[in-house]
Amino acid sequence: MSANIESRHFPQGELSTGDTPRVVLRTTDPRRTSAHTLIDISHRLRPRDYTIASLLDEHTTLTTEHLSSILFANPTTCRHRLQLLRRLGFIDRFIRNRPGAPNPVCWLPGLLSSRYAALAREESPPSARAVRDRQDRVYSSPTLEHLLAVNQFFVGLLVHARRRPAAALTRWWSERTTAAAFGHRIKPDGHGVWTDGDQETGFFAEVDRGSEPIGRLVDKLASHRKLRAEGGPQYPILFVLPSRLREQNLHRKLADRPEPTLVVATTSPESGLDPAGPVWRLAGNGRHRLALADLPSSHGQPGPLTPGPTRPEDDPLRLVLDSTN
Repeated sequence: MSANIESRHFPQGELSTGDTPRVVLRTTDPRRTSAHTLIDISHRLRPRDYTIASLLDEHTTLTTEHLSSILFANPTTCRHRLQLLRRLGFIDRFIRNRPGAPNPVCWLPGLLSSRYAALAREESPPSARAVRDRQDRVYSSPTLEHLLAVNQFFVGLLVHARRRPAAALTRWWSERTTAAAFGHRIKPDGHGVWTDGDQETGFFAEVDRGSEPIGRLVDKLASHRKLRAEGGPQYPILFVLPSRLREQNLHRKLADRPEPTLVVATTSPESGLDPAGPVWRLAGNGRHRLALADLPSSHGQPGPLTPGPTRPEDDPLRLVLDSTN
């Protein structure tokens, strides 16, 4: 068996060595450097790793900071574990450099995690080419920053739940899953159910980055009005806005075009960064702010457009929770 000297550069913040070139002595035995099936690496995988696979499959990409804050006690442990999973061919990552802007490490489904996620749903696994194409589409997407902002909103709820045992994000659906679950009547950025004690609040999330006219935000409510008229749930539509000024402008527009059958609530960074806290301003209800658990919400009557209360399999962290019970 021969050995070779390999020079590697690691992204800053991903390993403790920073950007310094590192010389690594490695064997060239392919049996030790790659694996081609889940069985090959099954002895290395833990419930948390399967949770990472499920989250990446559903939500496309999450940063190191996202995964660290919801699944690990120590950021260094998180970085090392993600690097191990990448070396095993389970997941992958990229960095899209943007001058003058943060360049987070973004994690993606790899070939083996994609196989696991599909087979766990009793579906045919994707080909290696399909996985590569999906990865490249995410990397090239002009809406990547918006996707990361949407995922950050839901991650914020999971972080709050780690600090408060009585609270939990018991459902977190992507835009794709949400649209399918509600008969493609609506297309919000995501759907969740927030539980705090005995209170269960379903909601639709719309994360605005200030790139479109305010009127376009109000126009999105028409599809929600139709869903509600056809028997959909009475979930609040949450607008996460980039500034207090834009939030005020949206409320003025909503006052001109009221939606009496819908519950609409807004927040902006000036109101606080904890999405579970008292940061939500109801349209048509003055300037008083409510916690997420206090917003009006109802699952409605059972029907094809009403998924109803959450089930155990809806919990995004169910695999981790099951392993600790």
